[in-house]
Amino acid sequence: MVKYKLLKKQREFLEIPHDYPLDVAIYQGGFGSGKTWCGSLLGILMAKKYPGSRGLVGAKEYELVRKTTLVTYLEHLEQLGYVEDRDYFYNKVDKVIKFKNNSEILFSQLDDAERFKSLNLHWAEIEEASQIDDSSFKQLLGRLRNTYRNEKWIDFRYRLFGHTNPQPNKDWIWRRFVQDKKPNYRLIIAPTTDNTFLPEHFVESLKENYDEDYYRINVLGEFGDYSSGLVVKGFSEKNLMHFKYNPDLPLHITCDFNIDPMCWCLAYKDDNNVYFFDEIVIENTTTQQCIEEFIRRYPSHKSEIIINGDASGDNRTTQSEYTNYAIIRNSLRNHGYNPKFKLRPYNPPILSRIQAFNAKVKNSLGENHLFIDERRCKKLLYNIYNLSFKEGSSIVDVPTFTQIKSNKDFKFLEHPFDAASYLTEFYWRIK
Repeated sequence: MVKYKLLKKQREFLEIPHDYPLDVAIYQGGFGSGKTWCGSLLGILMAKKYPGSRGLVGAKEYELVRKTTLVTYLEHLEQLGYVEDRDYFYNKVDKVIKFKNNSEILFSQLDDAERFKSLNLHWAEIEEASQIDDSSFKQLLGRLRNTYRNEKWIDFRYRLFGHTNPQPNKDWIWRRFVQDKKPNYRLIIAPTTDNTFLPEHFVESLKENYDEDYYRINVLGEFGDYSSGLVVKGFSEKNLMHFKYNPDLPLHITCDFNIDPMCWCLAYKDDNNVYFFDEIVIENTTTQQCIEEFIRRYPSHKSEIIINGDASGDNRTTQSEYTNYAIIRNSLRNHGYNPKFKLRPYNPPILSRIQAFNAKVKNSLGENHLFIDERRCKKLLYNIYNLSFKEGSSIVDVPTFTQIKSNKDFKFLEHPFDAASYLTEFYWRIK
């Protein structure tokens, strides 16, 4: 059995500083601040301290519980000297850990209130609390109504606790724990930099790879308006350059396969920088027409050609002659090129692509590693200056059909940025 040495913020999270019968706490921390570790430890302490108690551990999706939270619970039990089938039993079918002292910890998803509306709980834990909505939070509050009390439960309090990366916008956590805070609601903000157990290089590497806003929110653990306003942050004249086409450099084509318009970006890259020097944006077109336009512009490229972009262009059947990437491959080969394909098996979430793109535009050290030729990449720049989030959300504000009818320029929002961001996310994915 091991002895744990807690960080100051972790101890603050575990201990209750008030006398109210219900404690509600959120542990909001940056990457590597020990959020899941601390939440799982508290759940085990509740089960051990209050024999016969019942707790629920949940997240928006059960896969997150199974792959992250449950694993941490089982690791804690092993390190604390608990032996399975002697001190506790984990029922994989019912998704519950049952202890020798009759305490239970149930594991569930939270996006379906029907799954837990009949439960009577003593405590509940939320993994990645910012991913659930306020209605799920209120449902859990309503489950803390188990009236069973063991005679040894002298100082028992109902507890609802969660842990999360900071919300990108000021949603229900901000409203409940900051704006309209009740005296028994606690928000513990734990910066990554407070975790003295992390390797020395870890925080410095985050500074290099994240843009300023992303670093402030996801490393320092602060609230922010990262999702408000423009999608691309920190873009300036320092990101604008004029490039001369060089046939001797490896050339990247990164593709979005929307039909009207279809948008491809052309780029050079090295280990740290990406240079978008041209774009192919054609309305009412086909993949065949776009690759022919590329060959028309660059008929004698000498170095290798690397294809990046939308994973759906492959449709999981690269041997087919009719997929988008098969059309590109065959056309380039017929022209004497031998292209390489570097694609993800599935498309990453749009927010992951946005974060990777912004980190190249300007990282938290103020360094610029993404550059665009303003003479030939006009549609990509139009996206950088105009593509925005819906107010108060992290959803990209894509123009409606009615808006496009009234302003044709709106047609070109989103797709050029999609094409460019597929490349930056592929090579500089934020983990």
